[in-house]
Amino acid sequence: MSKPDATLPISSPRAAFWLGAREAARVPMAVMAASFLGFGTLIRDLDWSVWLGVYSTISTWALPGQIAMAEMAARGAPLASMVLAVAFINARLMPMVASLLPQVRRPGMSLVVQYAAAMIIAATTWAGVMRRLPDLRTEVRFAYLTGYGGALYAMSPFATAAGYFLADHVAREVAMGLVFLNPLYFMLLFLAGPGNTGRWLALGFGAALGPMLYTILPDWSLVLTGLLGGTAAWLIGRRRARHG
Repeated sequence: MSKPDATLPISSPRAAFWLGAREAARVPMAVMAASFLGFGTLIRDLDWSVWLGVYSTISTWALPGQIAMAEMAARGAPLASMVLAVAFINARLMPMVASLLPQVRRPGMSLVVQYAAAMIIAATTWAGVMRRLPDLRTEVRFAYLTGYGGALYAMSPFATAAGYFLADHVAREVAMGLVFLNPLYFMLLFLAGPGNTGRWLALGFGAALGPMLYTILPDWSLVLTGLLGGTAAWLIGRRRARHG
């Protein structure tokens, strides 16, 4: 999980684009492909068609929301409930887009292009691009983002379809394990590097509070764990910074 090696100065957007695509095609793509393989297996188990599964990947490209939508649809949940659930789940991407786009967009860039770029900012894209930005000149950062995120996005529908057709050879437990590889990888990326004491504290608080709160308030345990554990870690980190 070491930081990527610094590159030579890149002045060409095309070179930055292909650099992003190459770096995405390593571990990030392998992990994301495994997760979408798991999703493809899941939709086969839920009796979706392969085309619906692929369309959900192309139109949404946010695996937690896609899983929630598929599970709720299989149980006959109302459309409004599914829309609200997916919206709340995918709201996690808003701060990622808000923190990354201002660092990569060029002056005069249209809103249409910015919205299109926001579509390819998944958690894996955000983590990988943010770690590389200090090595890139401002004028080529957007091209790097499109190469990195675009490569991951283009792969995902094919991995979904592959998982669908391999469903007979993959146990459901294995498929669900594959689905959770991507958030695990993102967590490790997020923890990598020096000066991340607050993040480790948040992880520790979450591990301690999660199981306990689940036994008390299972429907709200995840929200409360994140709120309480994250707030406690932030307060401790702020206090430590204030006192040197």
